[in-house]
Amino acid sequence: MTRPDTVLITRPDPGAAETAAAVAALGWRPLLAPALVLRATPPAGLPPAQALLLPSRAAARALPPLAMPVFAVGAGTAAEARARGFPNVAAAEGDAEALAALVGARLDPAAGPLFLATGRGYGAELAAALRALGFRVVRRVVYEAIPADVLPPEAMDALAQGRVAAALFTSPRGVRITLALLRRAGLADATRGIRALAISARIAAALSPLTWSAIEVTPRPDPALLPGLLGPPPN
Repeated sequence: MTRPDTVLITRPDPGAAETAAAVAALGWRPLLAPALVLRATPPAGLPPAQALLLPSRAAARALPPLAMPVFAVGAGTAAEARARGFPNVAAAEGDAEALAALVGARLDPAAGPLFLATGRGYGAELAAALRALGFRVVRRVVYEAIPADVLPPEAMDALAQGRVAAALFTSPRGVRITLALLRRAGLADATRGIRALAISARIAAALSPLTWSAIEVTPRPDPALLPGLLGPPPN
């Protein structure tokens, strides 16, 4: 019997294509099944602030380049911001806790408010952490994350035929949506033979309602590390 060689990628764009390319470069077969579709909703006006906080690549893509200092959640978001013309960008270590710590170490609450650019329904915990450090936080929704309502037909076929070896996850919400879509499609049992690869323990915990052959977590919360967990592809 041929060993499964397909890797399900639930990450939305921007980023899904990069992950797919990295998976393919290792000899695996990537299959896109994004749990969310991101749509920019930039505000009409931008608040005055001493710094801009970008907790995601989608936030970076939704805004015009700004001259103020930018603090990005991780290297990927920082690279996105620089590519879009933001001139002064610092990167945290990949999650909201690290971003709050970096801002707390670099900035003075007395110097002015922080502009936190988030997706709708995101950013409350980060804002609370920053306020606990004494900062005034102005939170603005700059994009929406719209849940997928069905798995792609190619993904359903691959799951039903047992061709999926691993599934990659980059957010707890993405996990919850994917699990709901699997149940709706009658494919919840298909995960028993699939390795679930996640970028944080929190995401791994969200996977627990279904049974997986293994649940593995990257050394730090960086989507670029997910393909490295796959190991060698089947011959």
